Amino acid sequence: MTDLSSQPAIEITDLSKVYAGGKRALDNISLTIPRGQIYGLLGPNGAGKSTTINILAGLVNKTSGAAKIWGFDIDQNPRNAKNSIGIVPQEIVFDPFFTPFETLENQAGYYGVPKERRRSMELLRAVHLDDKADAYARTLSGGMKRRLLVAKAMVHSPPILVLDEPTAGVDVQLRQQLWAYVRELNAQGVTIVLTTHYLEEAEELCDRIGIIDHGRLITDKPTRELIAMAQEKVVQVTVDRDITAAPTAPCFEKVEQSGERTLTITYMKDRANAGQVLSAVQASGLAIVDVVTRDPDLEDVFLHLTAAA
Repeated sequence: MTDLSSQPAIEITDLSKVYAGGKRALDNISLTIPRGQIYGLLGPNGAGKSTTINILAGLVNKTSGAAKIWGFDIDQNPRNAKNSIGIVPQEIVFDPFFTPFETLENQAGYYGVPKERRRSMELLRAVHLDDKADAYARTLSGGMKRRLLVAKAMVHSPPILVLDEPTAGVDVQLRQQLWAYVRELNAQGVTIVLTTHYLEEAEELCDRIGIIDHGRLITDKPTRELIAMAQEKVVQVTVDRDITAAPTAPCFEKVEQSGERTLTITYMKDRANAGQVLSAVQASGLAIVDVVTRDPDLEDVFLHLTAAA
């Protein structure tokens, strides 16, 4: 018998999806998501993120390739694969005539969870909806409905939770509450897969990030490693007198005068360092009184990789 604990949370091999009419949504994607991580799946609109998630959820049939969820092949063991994953969809869809408590009870029944093992009130408390347990779902605000979807995805205690753009259009307070709960679940051992447009969110939360563009996986690396790929660095220098002409130097990629006494200089960290940049400013006859640097972030990498794809 295979030891499932040594297998990845999700393993995708040469996955493709071609829709009727010839539109290729996924182009031979191979991806391994380790157990216990928070994994970010990023990409522009229409890149193939939701198609990938919908194939894992059993909502879309793949054209070719294979996918395993918690060691279970989605074709050979569809029931076990489905029981191993909870999906929080992008669209807010559920029956408006059920209360949040009834919604969770019905979902638990759908997954065959016995009554004595259901955790409906516990889940409502976790997403701060216990005071709305008996309100009609249609009376909930958009943010409350999104939290209810998270609870609904967790009724069968899946080891993997997938959140498809969960914070699109929600306020900052809800976003923070949602991420606090996600971190808590992850600390309990739940593997989290997240798609998001908010790059700073992915940078802060994710252990590892894959970027999809035009249906192809263009990178899959630990977050820190991905950020280290950004070569462009910016240094803002304030000098001791008004600048009549911006200095030039071979180590400057770009130089802009952003104030009477301020220069914003861009350099490539694989070709120069901050010390050389500052020396070049001083060599032009200007004395430096203040320096501010900006480190590259995930957005720089994202834009660079998707532009090149």
